[in-house]
Amino acid sequence: MTAQLKSTSVGETLVLTLSNPSARNALSPEMVSAATEAIQQADTSKHIKTIIIQGEGEHFCGGGNVTRLLNQIELPPEGQDENIQNLHHWMESVRVCSKPVIACVEGAAAGAGFSVVLNCDFVVSAQNAMFVMAYTSIALSSDGGGSWNLARQLPRALSSEILMLGGKVSAQTLAHHGLINEITEPGKALEHALALAKRLNERAPNALASVKALLNHANDQSLSSHLDEERTLFVKNLYHPNAKVGLSAFLDKKKPSFTA
Repeated sequence: MTAQLKSTSVGETLVLTLSNPSARNALSPEMVSAATEAIQQADTSKHIKTIIIQGEGEHFCGGGNVTRLLNQIELPPEGQDENIQNLHHWMESVRVCSKPVIACVEGAAAGAGFSVVLNCDFVVSAQNAMFVMAYTSIALSSDGGGSWNLARQLPRALSSEILMLGGKVSAQTLAHHGLINEITEPGKALEHALALAKRLNERAPNALASVKALLNHANDQSLSSHLDEERTLFVKNLYHPNAKVGLSAFLDKKKPSFTA
């Protein structure tokens, strides 16, 4: 079966499915390019408010195709450099997308698959899911922003263990360190991810986009610069039509209905 990206809409949520189940949904250049395009299109869509990324079948994503990497060694390095750059464009599109992106994890999330999870805004994981960065087991180093995210979100010793020893990490361990929002029964991750998306869809999209931007910039800004950005976005959102809807609904004890 050819690796592909499947795309479906559930209400105001776009569900992107990595589809290569015979190879644990290993990524292909074509799948990566399709995923980047899908995220970018969803970002500008008036009909989509949230995005879920999942894998088809028993696993989330096994990362890169090892056979393809071995064959790539016989070719000029420029080709692989381009492939990784395209992967990184996808990771950046997930991070800068103005809409919340939810990773829905069943089974294994390995290598670049783990990196996909780390770049999402929310993570819903089955309790038996396993996460691994086994690059050093095949004499490679990480890609997809895996080391960047782990270094910022975990203690140095644990990041070193995950990246250098390549051992499996449980969903419970990652949840303990704040990298997973919700753990579900096996087979129930998508159900819970959709429920989370529905909660997000009920909030003002402009406010969520501003919060995501603030979170993205926080680690790279001084407090003074961040306060300036907070002020600018607060005022911008106050004068957005959704603010009047939200404030009035709060005072009237009613449920607000926000516009895109």
